[in-house]
Amino acid sequence: MFKPITIKDIAQALELSPSTVSRALSDSYEINEETKKRVIEYAEKHNYRRNPMASSLRQGRSYSIGVVVCEVANSFFSHAIDGIESVAYGKGYHVIISQSHDAYEREVVNIQHLANRAVDGLLISMSAETKDFSHIINLHAQGLPIVFFDRVIDAFETHTVTANNQKGAMVATESLIDRGFKKIAHLANAPHLSITAERLKGYEDALKQHGIPLDESLIRYCHHGGRIQREVEEAIQYFLNLPEKPDAVFVASDRLSMGCLSAYNKLAPRDEHPAVAGFSNSDVLDLLQADFTCIRQPAFKMGQVAMEMLIQLIESRYPVYDFQNIVLETELIHR
Repeated sequence: MFKPITIKDIAQALELSPSTVSRALSDSYEINEETKKRVIEYAEKHNYRRNPMASSLRQGRSYSIGVVVCEVANSFFSHAIDGIESVAYGKGYHVIISQSHDAYEREVVNIQHLANRAVDGLLISMSAETKDFSHIINLHAQGLPIVFFDRVIDAFETHTVTANNQKGAMVATESLIDRGFKKIAHLANAPHLSITAERLKGYEDALKQHGIPLDESLIRYCHHGGRIQREVEEAIQYFLNLPEKPDAVFVASDRLSMGCLSAYNKLAPRDEHPAVAGFSNSDVLDLLQADFTCIRQPAFKMGQVAMEMLIQLIESRYPVYDFQNIVLETELIHR
């Protein structure tokens, strides 16, 4: 059975007191450089690692962060997690990643599990199915630091990090208008998500600015956020059954973009496919439609900023009352 080396083992081997070894490993000014060097070299040679449970008991922290996203395979979230980890590990924190798969029940179970593991804080991007926020509100009321990114809620005050969804949606829709398309449909995420309303507003702004009347019949919502492909296919079939089919579609999320293009490939011949523009951080979509135009979010930066803000909450010696809502700009990628 594996038994990791402890501070007591190092102390015994070097004929030092455990407290001296502990202070040397913490780079204390009380320990001379020669002793520090001896201790650190021995610790590295024998693969010593700080015991997080012991540190938690001494300092009241676990040095672990819970991250809740809908799906790690989603390109946006995988890039965001890279950004989160780049900050967390540099600050001495470990990251525990949990996937909701856009299901409310799974989000509740995962968040409760992370809280039971005594994480120091949570980074959350809401699931598409979540309308009841009590599982998060209760943890916040108990003092657990929480920061939202991408999909946020306003149930209580805390830091949030999002993309400029309204502007990104407007730019994406205008890219279709600039190519001569006039009958532009919108495939939207779950109606209650923060990103849905913001991206719908950008779509509407672009139409209005170019004198194109808003047609509510061209807007379809996917309440499960693309988790259920049948729901996406039903929305695309609806567009295909319209007396006047849309000649372009603005799609509101990464997963929906993939589902939309897959559905058109399944349900209609290539010459009936509309032009598509949407939010996506994936390069795989090129394989489905070469001229796919996407709005790319700064996912890595979003993860970095969210993690930095959470660590500020965790390490603050005083209650924090001044919260920031950071909005990052998107980028239009022409294929």
